[in-house]
Amino acid sequence: MTKIHIETYGCAANIADSEQMAGLLKKAEFKIVDNVDDADVVIINTCTVKGPTEDRFWTRLKELQETYKILIIAGCIAQTEQKKLKAFPLIGTNQIHKVVEVVEEALNENIVKEIACDKVPDLNLPIIRKNPIIEIIPISRGCLGACTYCKTKHARGNLRSYPVEDIVKRAEKAVDENVREIWLTSQDCGCYGFDIDTNLPTLLNELIKIKGKFKIRVGMMNPEHLEKIQDQLIDVYQSKKIFKFLHLPVQSGDNEVLENMKRLYKVQLFKDQINAFRAAFPEINIMTDIIVGFPGETSTQNWNTMTLVREIAPDSINISRFWARPNTPAAKMKNNIPGEVIKHRSNVLTDIFHNISRLQNERWTGWEGPIIIDEKGKNECEFIGRNESYKQIIVVGDFKLGDVVPVKVVKFDTFALFGKVIKTEPKIIISED
Repeated sequence: MTKIHIETYGCAANIADSEQMAGLLKKAEFKIVDNVDDADVVIINTCTVKGPTEDRFWTRLKELQETYKILIIAGCIAQTEQKKLKAFPLIGTNQIHKVVEVVEEALNENIVKEIACDKVPDLNLPIIRKNPIIEIIPISRGCLGACTYCKTKHARGNLRSYPVEDIVKRAEKAVDENVREIWLTSQDCGCYGFDIDTNLPTLLNELIKIKGKFKIRVGMMNPEHLEKIQDQLIDVYQSKKIFKFLHLPVQSGDNEVLENMKRLYKVQLFKDQINAFRAAFPEINIMTDIIVGFPGETSTQNWNTMTLVREIAPDSINISRFWARPNTPAAKMKNNIPGEVIKHRSNVLTDIFHNISRLQNERWTGWEGPIIIDEKGKNECEFIGRNESYKQIIVVGDFKLGDVVPVKVVKFDTFALFGKVIKTEPKIIISED
């Protein structure tokens, strides 16, 4: 039996693609192995969002070439760097359902490139979950944006949403298989359905009707699309089946920089949205993304970003140093910021965020309630669970993934909360309704 190892770079959408490729290969009677040394074939599912992530892929590719294994490249880099990868079989972002065919041809020493973008893969393909209690569902592919710094648009294309009924069908199947968390993912969940005359709140209202004990994590959405659905989304977020978690990238705290990025909103809209969700859900977990050192960013504009971060005090931030992505408008812009300046600004922003994170975590001290155990910790008998706000809480004990455990937060640090199991009756965290 041919053994196949899949390595995945990037976001939840890439993980979902890898899970589907693994499911298809298993159905075709290939063996999926966790250890790359045991594999005959290695599939690398790639991401092109950030320069350093892409660099890691090229380094890894050179390492694997020395092993004489059959190598297949999938994902965003396979889609955007076809000339550089002409010696390898390729699987594009919308061709993951062709993985079995590509592997079989590669085993016969034929280089096949499945990179067409004519249609999206079926949503209800076989899967092998990376985490048995988490179902990652790509609700759409592509986006409606045209950000000047982004290369992902070249890989994923324009928005194509899956029908509500297909997503619900997959979620129902996952719940029947004892999944506890359903992650909705896409390049931008906020514009889901705009191309098929529906929207994210409509989808969520159908998903929360599913019987069973599970919770939904809504993925990233951009402010200009959230604006169109905000009131409806706040209404459906009242459901106990939805984590009180909001991933809303701002990218910069300065309107001129946002305009140069082709981000179609102003800073004030972002702040109003954060305030609206916090008014409705005081314990909501806020996550944002920021790019430091965009071309032409002045010290004043950078200060505006730091001021915004202090003002909104998010629970977590993805801080990225600007990295010119090939074939993007931003790569051709002048007034590039020196690397040492970008590094300094990034370090300062990171320090600011670390202080905010400690303060945000401190306010959870003494909190009591149930968590879903969804991950094994690094140490023996250590597990990680999530509360209703999707805050990470580390506990020690003998648990199984999917257990619902009542805890009290007894300690915190910059990046985590630490809980102690208590014996009080837990509040409802996963509703059957």
